[in-house]
Amino acid sequence: MFNFKEIISVSLILFSVIDILGSVPIIIDLRKKFGHVQSEKATIVSGVIMVIFLFLGESILNLFGIDINSFAIAGAIVMFLLGMEMILGRQFFRSDPEEMKSASIVPLAFPLIAGAGTMTTLVSLKAEFSTYNILVGIAVNLIFVYLVLKTCGWLERKIGTAGFNILRKVFGIVLLAIAIKIFKNHLLA
Repeated sequence: MFNFKEIISVSLILFSVIDILGSVPIIIDLRKKFGHVQSEKATIVSGVIMVIFLFLGESILNLFGIDINSFAIAGAIVMFLLGMEMILGRQFFRSDPEEMKSASIVPLAFPLIAGAGTMTTLVSLKAEFSTYNILVGIAVNLIFVYLVLKTCGWLERKIGTAGFNILRKVFGIVLLAIAIKIFKNHLLA
């Protein structure tokens, strides 16, 4: 049922994809523009989105006639590109400026925390790991997301821009390796 190794793997994968530490500059900017970001609301909404997609994502795929291996490969490619973004500092995925008008739900809960990369990753993870372990990994990440949202001003002062850049690049490399593993596992399946 519960497998500690799987929980750690899922947690690290989601941590890399969600990249809440890399989003701290955006969160700080949103706080400056809107005054207050509702950390609880953003965390709960993103959690609901992730859990719904974990359970219904495959049904949605079946509705469109897409098998889980194809989606896992597509997800691995998205994860690979996200990893490249993190390492190279280039932006491959662009946000609509209109999405930045409200802070707690859009863009914080969706697409920053529970965006396309996270949803794609969840379906890819379901093909590799137990659902129970994925749910624990989601919970671990939501706790971390909440803590970061609550303390991002303090984190900005303590870690600094250089520290965030180093963390982002390290998790980018981890994400690339995971993406290649998922791609390899589902290519011949």
